[in-house]
Amino acid sequence: MRLPPKYCDRYTAHTISRWDEGLPLGNGAMGALLWGPANALRLSLDRTDLWDTTPYPGVSEPEFTYANLVRLAREKNEAEIRRIFDAPYEHTTPCKLPAGRIVLHLPETAQVESRLSLAGAEARLQAGDIKLECFLHAQARFGLLRIRPSLAPLEFTLEHPAYAGPDSTEPAPPGSLKNLRYPPADAFRGPDEARFVQETGQMAYGVFVKARRTASETLLAFTVAASRDGPRWRQDALDWLDNALDEGYDRSFVSHCQWWADFWGKSSLRLPDRLYEKNWYLTNYILASCSRKGAYPMPLQGVWTADDGSLPPWKGDYHHDLNTQLSYSHYCKANHLPEGESFLDFLWSHNDCARRFAREFYGVEKGLCLPSVMSIDGQPLGGWAMYALSPTNQIWLAFLFDMHFRYTGDRDFLENRARPYLRETADCMLGLLEERDGRLYLPISSSPEIHDDRAEAFLTPNSNYDLALLRWLFGRLAELEPENPSWQKVLQKLPSLAVDQDGVLLLSPDEAIRESHRHHSNLMAIYPLCLLDPENPQDRKILDASLLDLERRGTGCWCGYSFAWAAALYAVQGNGNAAARQLWLFWNDFCGSNGFHLNGDYLGRGSSSFHYRPFTLEGNMCAAAALQEMLLQCRNGVLKLFPAIPDEWKEKTISFTGFRAEGGVLVSARHTQGRVTALTLKGSGPVRLRCAEALESLARKYGWPRSETCWTAPCGSYRE
Repeated sequence: MRLPPKYCDRYTAHTISRWDEGLPLGNGAMGALLWGPANALRLSLDRTDLWDTTPYPGVSEPEFTYANLVRLAREKNEAEIRRIFDAPYEHTTPCKLPAGRIVLHLPETAQVESRLSLAGAEARLQAGDIKLECFLHAQARFGLLRIRPSLAPLEFTLEHPAYAGPDSTEPAPPGSLKNLRYPPADAFRGPDEARFVQETGQMAYGVFVKARRTASETLLAFTVAASRDGPRWRQDALDWLDNALDEGYDRSFVSHCQWWADFWGKSSLRLPDRLYEKNWYLTNYILASCSRKGAYPMPLQGVWTADDGSLPPWKGDYHHDLNTQLSYSHYCKANHLPEGESFLDFLWSHNDCARRFAREFYGVEKGLCLPSVMSIDGQPLGGWAMYALSPTNQIWLAFLFDMHFRYTGDRDFLENRARPYLRETADCMLGLLEERDGRLYLPISSSPEIHDDRAEAFLTPNSNYDLALLRWLFGRLAELEPENPSWQKVLQKLPSLAVDQDGVLLLSPDEAIRESHRHHSNLMAIYPLCLLDPENPQDRKILDASLLDLERRGTGCWCGYSFAWAAALYAVQGNGNAAARQLWLFWNDFCGSNGFHLNGDYLGRGSSSFHYRPFTLEGNMCAAAALQEMLLQCRNGVLKLFPAIPDEWKEKTISFTGFRAEGGVLVSARHTQGRVTALTLKGSGPVRLRCAEALESLARKYGWPRSETCWTAPCGSYRE
């Protein structure tokens, strides 16, 4: 078993003054951020399924249809497009809700030192002589906080979100929680107990706290409960707290750590540069904290909704034009399958919703397609219509189903989940594609998020973003179902990717991207779809030319996730120096002290002209995916070991264990002084390895048979 080394912990020597830099704890359903001074130390609480899903009436109007969007786009009628399709997003609901906060008033004025232990998912804080430890139980519905020495009495308050009352007439600024007009919370306070219950009209939820003191310590148990937990939800919450206090901190912590030890045992790595190693472990910690099988998947902020009196950035929703897909881009190779299945299960549970939306909004007779910006119950939230209602984003969701199958080799999943999902996605696309001159085109096309929400954002069909996704979908179905010639026929009717005279991937057949831009949407064919083979000279020319063009345009209008995605693009190219540099910039310039991706160059270091700091998670996960691509690549059943490591690592030791490759093969490898000196392959059959100089010694020692480009190695362990 390999736990994260202690040097991967997050340590802060001074008081954390912002919620988005708080120490993050989570168990997949509930989250907490610890921050603030000793006399007002906050535990900002959240629960993934706390939503107000009150719909905006406009999404049910007859004019809210794809056919109408197509008509208005062709007329270049920006005003009407914004009125009908963007206005819903300006409405307060649907939106994610915060839970509330516990505020400890410690008798101290010293700075609060804090440490997040990744191995045990525990926060440890010290203010003067007072020590605090806190965790959210990995398998139960409570958190525990221990204070030593014992404080009698423990001064704390329980604060509910600052919603406006139902009769309030006071105007509220956009994004403020005061735009939500709920009845006052029903609060109770006793000597060692506090709770409140907030009614929203759709549900009720509350925060429950109990304290217990001994001669040596004070223990605080807390939970977030909701009416959807069952008819006895309030009493159940109190029972959970009593049981937690009876069990005590140390015994509860043992069972909590058992879950995390199993999680950490799935994969590990060691790198010459601790910055990369620390952030890979932190990203996996974040994944496990905010995504668990059986719970809702992470929205934009996971289980850490904003605690600043405002709605979370972008309403804390589910964005499918990049955010959710990149957030679930690394889990397969990291071998954390249950955590990733949370998202796939969520998508699958919305199939009826997706079929209805395909029928009612897109006007197709069969197939499924989810709104690209949606609430927890699958409602369309609107937004910039070019992307919030782009049908091909659905293909990127289908890609994740296929990725899960490829990395597990699970034939039941293929037959019962992945293949049906791809087929129904394809049915929807076929209902939209129009044939002209023997080629298939979408009626309108776009490339997130080029030209923002202006009329020119509707590109000449097909954009390379749309086309890459369409070509991947029908090409993959042709591979999975060779007995069905219709998929190949559709693929043959799709145009080729549009490139200029130098081989640069364009935005669309008649437009090149001229400016720096945050979304590398025209490069989907390189990564994540991997439609271009770096070993093929023609594809290689396109890949190299497109990345050179990316460099020419610069990073001035990039967000944090742009750097993480660029690192993955360079990893596919085999350029380890550039990939490592992009990750260095991402982690240093776009992440807070707790590791959260803050989108902008908020410290003003010159990496981007965006200096804001809205917190989302997709950049963290994409960065981990890019790092894994530097260490192991899988294409069409062929493995590349250490294909994109920077020069400064090559003469040092690099290792990883338990990485998952296509077909469900588990790979562990060590690279020392320019050679692969150890390799373990666990699976059911032989594995093909790309011929590489670093593998030559092992291949000769064990006599692996060789084709023109690959060695074939039986599963087993090999040492130089």
